[in-house]
Amino acid sequence: MKKLKADGRWLMALFALVACSKPDASLVQLPDRNAPQGTRKDEPPVAVNPDVPIEYPPALYQQGIEGRVLLRLFADSTGELDPDSTKVAESSGYPALDSAAVAAAPRLHFAPGRHNGAPVAMSFTQPIEFRHPQSAGVTP
Repeated sequence: MKKLKADGRWLMALFALVACSKPDASLVQLPDRNAPQGTRKDEPPVAVNPDVPIEYPPALYQQGIEGRVLLRLFADSTGELDPDSTKVAESSGYPALDSAAVAAAPRLHFAPGRHNGAPVAMSFTQPIEFRHPQSAGVTP
């Protein structure tokens, strides 16, 4: 009987030692789905005039050709675009659509990007969609 009591104390001491030891750094901790989500560290600039009139190239419009151009832009901490920063990050496959998107970029206005809630200058991508209102759509 004494031996059981001694083993019981040993077992309690072992549990206490394990509970107080450092966690294994090689284990990966998954996020708790029920934990509240924190704010995102980086938030890209947000368009404040998303319905900017973009000149649809007339020849492509008449043919019902559609496409998506992904622009790479740079906005300062006030949301103002650097006009020299506009680049085509992903082409639509139609040079005329790409050129129209680049030409429209100066008319886009943005709220500034944020890092930990503070406005910051940053580079970001902005899609420009060319959709014909009466077309089933022809894309490359």
